Amino acid sequence: MGPYLVVLTTVSSIEEAKNLARTLVEERLAACVNIGGSVESVYRWQGMIEEAVEIPLMIKTRVEKLEELEVAVRRLHSYDIPEFLVLTVNQGSAAYLKWIDESLE
Repeated sequence: MGPYLVVLTTVSSIEEAKNLARTLVEERLAACVNIGGSVESVYRWQGMIEEAVEIPLMIKTRVEKLEELEVAVRRLHSYDIPEFLVLTVNQGSAAYLKWIDESLE
């Protein structure tokens, strides 16, 4: 796994999104958290097909922060099983990757 990661999650409200994003950045677990506009989600939960409006988050971090980041997301998240999908960054601008490094120190 490369050193830079993007972690995806969704939350139930813009207030939850802002709280989660601010806390992750304050705790230096994320360099940046992008908060998207609302999306309609259709999923199976406890044997039923559910629909919900959710707010997607895109979290920029490094591999060594991943375990602590996941613990924080679970602690701060309102869902029983929050989405936590990890994407490896294969390439990026040197200046942006340096900024991620500096933001997480």
